[in-house]
Amino acid sequence: MVPKILKYKLWVVVFTTTLFCSCDLSTNQPVNTEYQKKEPVGTGFNIRMVYTDSTRIKAILETPVYLDYSNLSMQYSEFPEGLKVTFFDELMNENIVLADFGTLYNATSIIDLVGNVSLTSSDGSVLNTEQLYWDANNDWIFTEREFRFVGSEYNVLANRLDTNKEFTKFQTGKLTGTVAVQQEEQTAESN
Repeated sequence: MVPKILKYKLWVVVFTTTLFCSCDLSTNQPVNTEYQKKEPVGTGFNIRMVYTDSTRIKAILETPVYLDYSNLSMQYSEFPEGLKVTFFDELMNENIVLADFGTLYNATSIIDLVGNVSLTSSDGSVLNTEQLYWDANNDWIFTEREFRFVGSEYNVLANRLDTNKEFTKFQTGKLTGTVAVQQEEQTAESN
């Protein structure tokens, strides 16, 4: 009986040794480092990017630090020390956006602005929020975060915004605040 147990133990030892020794731990194969390290392919300082359309300036983006991650499968650029974006309308009126941090997604041309985001329009009205997206291709601005929009005739607090850059077409979530509304006078003929 003892030799039979030894025989089984010997087979278990041989099988286990073969199993563990058959694994290849060589480092000759390339390793996909994209998910291990996110190093920028380029870095820039005091950058100014000008967005044009048919020789007309649409926007100017300025940042102290620019990190280019176009070497990754989802290409993007970061602005880790904040940025300023100046939009221009057809009359060259300026609308200025400031943020603590930004990410430009190359495939969609959407800029994700985060932290103390402030948009000041040419008429002096100011929008403040913690996150705002700008779609450069469609001149569209949107956020799902709470925002405050203050102007000479309104002071509005809401929790969602979807608008063009001129604020002529927009949708919001629940609104609170004050808005001045002009009431039309009724004439004697309409009574």
